[in-house]
Amino acid sequence: MSDSFLELQRWQFDLVWSLFEYHLERLEPADFRWEPAALCWTMHQAEDGTWTPDLADSEPDPVPVPTVAWLSWHLGWWWSVAIDQVRGREPRELTAVAWPGPGEPAIAWLRGLRTEWLAALDRLTDADLAAAVPFQPEGDPRRTIGRLIAWANAELMKNVAEIGQLRLQRAAR
Repeated sequence: MSDSFLELQRWQFDLVWSLFEYHLERLEPADFRWEPAALCWTMHQAEDGTWTPDLADSEPDPVPVPTVAWLSWHLGWWWSVAIDQVRGREPRELTAVAWPGPGEPAIAWLRGLRTEWLAALDRLTDADLAAAVPFQPEGDPRRTIGRLIAWANAELMKNVAEIGQLRLQRAAR
């Protein structure tokens, strides 16, 4: 196979993103805060207009069902941090990544992160992939830029599937 690792990761990303666009084009503002179960994690708007996610120090048992709002925040948070890592910047703190709100603001934010991610990937060479992720607290040399890119694709696949399933469930009701 003649494709480089970066070419394969880009192909995989583009495939997953095309599946995500199917749902992004159909998401309605009300989809974001729809709670499909009694136990959900979502986003809460403060009086000043900012949004905060439901979080826990350790994973609860049972795990709450995330809303589209929470999943889109989560996707934007980890992706922002991954972009920071690939660009060699210190990753933002969790509280420094602001969710813009349901509907078009969240969709535009995610599409903007896609543009940033692709620009960051376009600057990389195959040689860059073996470099350690710059800001790993554990300092583990096995945590490379290449593995970060592969993880980001896997995380995107998971989040896209969850958001798509929630949208489909709400639409079918």
